[in-house]
Amino acid sequence: MDSPPVTPPACPFEKRFPSQLLRDDTFFMSLAYNQAIDAWRQDEVPIGCVIALDGEVIGSAHNTVESAHDPTAHAEMLAITQAASHLGNWRLENATLYVTKEPCPMCSGATLMSRVKRVCYAVPDPKMGCLGGATNLNDLPRVNHHLELTAGGVLETECRELLQAFFKLKRAEQA
Repeated sequence: MDSPPVTPPACPFEKRFPSQLLRDDTFFMSLAYNQAIDAWRQDEVPIGCVIALDGEVIGSAHNTVESAHDPTAHAEMLAITQAASHLGNWRLENATLYVTKEPCPMCSGATLMSRVKRVCYAVPDPKMGCLGGATNLNDLPRVNHHLELTAGGVLETECRELLQAFFKLKRAEQA
């Protein structure tokens, strides 16, 4: 017998509506944050990603690991695929990837492989982050591409609170 569908926990956070006039790190991280809220509303880990080039979004996504039953369906992987498709080129040179949490080993590797120019992440991840947290793939001396990094600071508090609240609710559901 099929079990009833699980209702995701209500998201107590509101989306941000940044001004279109100043397309800076806060603007694009706000869009990534909004993607993270969309993830929460679909009962996915609330991580969002936006890729920008020349002031325009060329890729945006949130985690869909649970709904897609795909361990590679991280926000960064999906956004990289969208951006490459948008450009018709796997090289995302001069693009900036904005993500609400430091990329894991898989996503850090994909970011390097796609030749993204810069990564800006909100929340450092000392356990699984691979752009300064647990380790830093960008520091490997033999890699043929290095990223510019903006680690933490841009909407860090908001993104951390979102992640912590989600996991607190998940733990409470399991208790």
